[in-house]
Amino acid sequence: LQLVESGGGLVQPGGSLRLSCTASESLDYYSIGWFRQAPGKEREGISCISGTGGFINYADSVKGRFTISKDSATSTMYLQMNSLKADDTAVYYCAASPPWRQRCERDDYDYWGQGTQVTVSS
Repeated sequence: LQLVESGGGLVQPGGSLRLSCTASESLDYYSIGWFRQAPGKEREGISCISGTGGFINYADSVKGRFTISKDSATSTMYLQMNSLKADDTAVYYCAASPPWRQRCERDDYDYWGQGTQVTVSS
């Protein structure tokens, strides 16, 4: 499985961005998620959809502002980011794992995109 991301960039505080991640095969049989890593910090899970049951979770830091979604027809996952803050500045990664893995934790994910930079600054 290969994952290719797009959509990062520079945005002002309060603005919006949508990240895309296109897979080389169907994502219907994987757990999928978005992670981010800020300079000097660990990579953290911010939103995931479990492959079994389709449960969606969000980190508290993004709840109510970010939305994860998936388009099965195009094997693409998205992360819609609204009301962006300076603290959201990071490299964002999409990832996938076997469907029985339910946690949104870095160690549970096997397949990773290349990462895309998101910078929130005025």
